[in-house]
Amino acid sequence: MKELITRWLVKYLTKEIDHPAEVSGLGFDWRNVVQPGDVLLVEGRTRISAAIKYLTQSTWSHAALVLDTAPGRLIEANVESGIVTVGLGKYQHHNVRICRPIGLSVGERRRLLTFAESHVGISYDVKNLLDLARYLMPTPPVPVQFRRQMLTLGSGEPTEKLICSALIARAFQSIHYPILPIQWWSDEGAIVSQVRHYSVFVPRDFDLSPYFEIIKPTVFHGFNHREMNWVEEPPHV
Repeated sequence: MKELITRWLVKYLTKEIDHPAEVSGLGFDWRNVVQPGDVLLVEGRTRISAAIKYLTQSTWSHAALVLDTAPGRLIEANVESGIVTVGLGKYQHHNVRICRPIGLSVGERRRLLTFAESHVGISYDVKNLLDLARYLMPTPPVPVQFRRQMLTLGSGEPTEKLICSALIARAFQSIHYPILPIQWWSDEGAIVSQVRHYSVFVPRDFDLSPYFEIIKPTVFHGFNHREMNWVEEPPHV
């Protein structure tokens, strides 16, 4: 019975609920811009995406890590399959944001990707699903200051069952690369940093991090506003 309920919940939460959103960056293929080690943030369209967007107050509901550009693979944790590798084309028609870690050496990048790929096959933390499902009500009663914590109410087994952003955060922490460390001034006047537990990270943290560069495909390809063709009236839909 428990397995049947879990399968039903997975099917319910992963069903798309929105019409395809207008994808930004018309005419530019972000797949030609990404590099191994980049974090790809995705604006999802499923029920579970809606819950994550609400709890994190962010556009970004999913995160994946770029493993390579040829043949073109991402590693991600998804509800249906756990931690898997997928093609870059999976999110070709989604709104995405490319977050690039600054200053990684060749060796650090290799260790980052090796660590992440070693987790392929681990199951998703499905015990989080029931917690997420509670916040699909029209006006879920969760004060703003508590919404982030709602994402960590799952199995209590983060070392074995990881959600998407936790997997990527753990991979970066394995090479001592910061995302959003806890920082304060010491008595000696120096900035002291403490690592946050990887299980509390959400997709938008990579967007907010001062240690990741935001890559815009239009800018990357040499955007020139003078070359745009403008019309007075929009086309009739």
